[in-house]
Amino acid sequence: MARRITAEEILALRDSGLTIIDVRSPLEYADSHIPGALNIPLFSDEEREIVGTRYKQVNKDSAMLAGLEFAGRKLAWYVKKLQKISKEKHILMYCWRGGMRSAALAWLFEFSGYQVSLLEGGYKAYRNYLQEEFACDAQLFILGGMTGSGKTEILEELERQGQQIIHLEKEAHHKGSAFGALGQANQPTPTQFENELFEYWRKLDLSRPVFIEDESIGIGKVFVPQALFTQMRTKSLILITLPIEERIKRILAEYAGFSDEELISSFIKIGKRLGPENLSKALQCIDNKQHAEAIRISLLYYDKAYQKGNSRRDSNHTIPISFPSDSPAENAEKIIFLVYNELSK
Repeated sequence: MARRITAEEILALRDSGLTIIDVRSPLEYADSHIPGALNIPLFSDEEREIVGTRYKQVNKDSAMLAGLEFAGRKLAWYVKKLQKISKEKHILMYCWRGGMRSAALAWLFEFSGYQVSLLEGGYKAYRNYLQEEFACDAQLFILGGMTGSGKTEILEELERQGQQIIHLEKEAHHKGSAFGALGQANQPTPTQFENELFEYWRKLDLSRPVFIEDESIGIGKVFVPQALFTQMRTKSLILITLPIEERIKRILAEYAGFSDEELISSFIKIGKRLGPENLSKALQCIDNKQHAEAIRISLLYYDKAYQKGNSRRDSNHTIPISFPSDSPAENAEKIIFLVYNELSK
């Protein structure tokens, strides 16, 4: 009989190299799944819909019989599929709630010579565990500052210098602004974003400083987990100040490779907030290849928006730091010194 294990245990066993199988339908799997899990669906999307309809409109027995008819035709296919993707004879498995779908395939795979460990409570239990873990108190330090302050590069430098970081924008495939999707891969689904982010969170030593870039709860089409975002709004904010000319220079370098059409499209997204006069000026600047001036106009909106959001924070948790130039490596060193100096008080 398959052994029932917790979400924490299934992740540890997956990390050790065991294959983890998601037996939910292809659409369920595509929307979100435990990172590293492979899909062997008990039912196709169409079959799952039929079984669900039978359950709701007729009864449980009718749904079970329909399921047996669908699954019975594919017994050999399930086993052959598993043989192709797992070299180990011990496998991990889950469905939505840890019920009939995973139990049915666990019986088949054990009959075929495999040892099966089932996630107790299924994928739903994993999601509950994830949310609980994001609520664990962490020694977060939030890197804040106006657009173009070099926060992302400083964050990456902190990692190179041995510090713990969470790179929200990297996992979101988005830089968090109207221009944030330029040059990025397609974003994951909101739920899969949380799952992938959790892979980093669970490996952190939360008793040591963890650096994370200041973000809104929404990053493009995905969202920072509420429990994590709550911590981000209450922990220490390192507020970076960089001269505006340095900021414009950085933004120019970041978006130099994109066409004027792409830049115009991004400006139009914030057109209402810029106002018709400023939007018209910005678009004219792009037409005239005066990109620095267009960026200066965009900062009228972004600086105002950041100041408004920042005003909601407790000023007692804000640590200001000014840099004369855009030098991520040097600025990261200064931040490390600042943080550990604060912790030693």
